[in-house]
Amino acid sequence: MNVIQKTVLCLIVLFCTTLFIGCSKNNDETPQTLTPAEVLASVSWETTNAKNNKGQNVVLTDANVANFVGYAYFKADGTFTMYNLDDSPKMHGDWTVSADGKTRTIVARDNAGAILFTRVVEITVLTQKEFTYRIYPSANDKTVYFDIIHTPTTHKEPK
Repeated sequence: MNVIQKTVLCLIVLFCTTLFIGCSKNNDETPQTLTPAEVLASVSWETTNAKNNKGQNVVLTDANVANFVGYAYFKADGTFTMYNLDDSPKMHGDWTVSADGKTRTIVARDNAGAILFTRVVEITVLTQKEFTYRIYPSANDKTVYFDIIHTPTTHKEPK
């Protein structure tokens, strides 16, 4: 082999080695699994649909679901704010999600911090692409319900 062939061969080996090392999987990076609370806090949500117990779409102005429609911002510190779709304030307070991701609790507070109400809802879907919870118009009748469906939004939280 002459000098030029050896040089070209060395360059090819060097290139392939660099390519192999540069493209190898970094085993130090493991995908992070989020807790249900972290999932909820990682996204700004907008109510985009509602369905009844028959799976039928319900318009968001329907009296059974209208109070649950708007933008929701769940913060990692356990506080939340919600706004109507016209950006008018709806409520604020504290929130939690059960460790198993099956329920979400909000504690709505007035501006002085006094509790207005506490609401616990059953979560039916919680991913970074959808947050759906179920409401029952009558607590004694679990056969009639509405699923309130939220999807991510880029809508900035009003100030």
